[in-house]
Amino acid sequence: MGRIIKRHIFSEAGFKLTQFRSLCITGPRQSGKTTLSKLLFKNKPYVNFETPVVQAEFDLNPLDFLKKFPNGAIFDEVQRVPIVFRYLQEMLDNNTNRGQFILTGSNNFLLQEQVSQSLAGRAGYLSLLPLSYGELKESDFNVHSVDELILTGGYPEIWSEQIKPANWLESYTQTYVQRDVRLLKNINDLSAFTRFLYLCANSAGQILNRDELARNTRVDTKTIQSWLGLLESSYLLYLLQPWFNNGNKRIVKSPKLYFYDTGLLCYLLGIHSKAALRKHPQYGAIFENWVITEIKKNRHNLGVVDPLYYYRDSAGNEVDLVLEKNGMQFGVEIKSGKKIDSASLKGLNYWQKYYPHSNALLIYGGNTHVEMNTRQFAFPWNEINHF
Repeated sequence: MGRIIKRHIFSEAGFKLTQFRSLCITGPRQSGKTTLSKLLFKNKPYVNFETPVVQAEFDLNPLDFLKKFPNGAIFDEVQRVPIVFRYLQEMLDNNTNRGQFILTGSNNFLLQEQVSQSLAGRAGYLSLLPLSYGELKESDFNVHSVDELILTGGYPEIWSEQIKPANWLESYTQTYVQRDVRLLKNINDLSAFTRFLYLCANSAGQILNRDELARNTRVDTKTIQSWLGLLESSYLLYLLQPWFNNGNKRIVKSPKLYFYDTGLLCYLLGIHSKAALRKHPQYGAIFENWVITEIKKNRHNLGVVDPLYYYRDSAGNEVDLVLEKNGMQFGVEIKSGKKIDSASLKGLNYWQKYYPHSNALLIYGGNTHVEMNTRQFAFPWNEINHF
């Protein structure tokens, strides 16, 4: 058996259980939701609704089934039995004790919809993403380079069982497309959907062009919109929205596309070695994807819900990331190179010219922390766990 990796979200999840009658944990398949739930609820029953026998027993008589858990339980993959939320609503209204149930699921849209309809005010909500660099570091895994992190990704089983990433991710992709997609959407042409998934990988780090994706997938734009929603709600990819203020009308208004896991991204791009990764024409975009997703993971783990943005105007001036932390605004530029030069700082210099009270950060592929001036800093990739 592989080692247990302590998750940074554990404290936030424990706190939410003191505030709400139930806790809903979403995230991609195999991100560690079940393991986390069992650590939080060591003495409560565990129920997996993906097990056909369990699902059949519940469907036969939901009320009798739920009577077996008067003190709560872990209900895994609850999107399989959406009617359970209506029964839970009554149970939680009759018993207002905090921390009774943990509900998990790998489809964000279905769970959010059910929670907002039936469990509003009764359930807290968290997303568990794949392992962060900080979690791997604290678990004493030997990580030798950022390229190894990018290539391997963050799914816990790959690390704890020391599995070859390409083998595991091939199975993961096939299972997702053949099973989960069919459950969630009535997609007649799975080969077109699979082609769409690979095209999304080729668009990682780029401004989303739905019309181009539609042309290359040979479906209409409305279908692309629907499929993007499916990939988002399944935690395969996310869209980074553009930052804007009312004073600037010349900014780009389309989002950029990123993957939640760079191991999966590399697999879809056919990258299976560090040498191939380094030589790949999209290496800069993949590195950028890794950095932004690490920051996203760190914020999720702390329960920070403030959104992340990117900035780009019609003249091509761009900052890869705009975020707020501790009441301060940061413009972040991301460069995969190991050295800092004037070209690396071009976007940040432009940003600070127009937003002089904002801090500017360069996160790059080198190993040295550099302070350029009082509001401009460069951080190496291996300090990403501090953001």
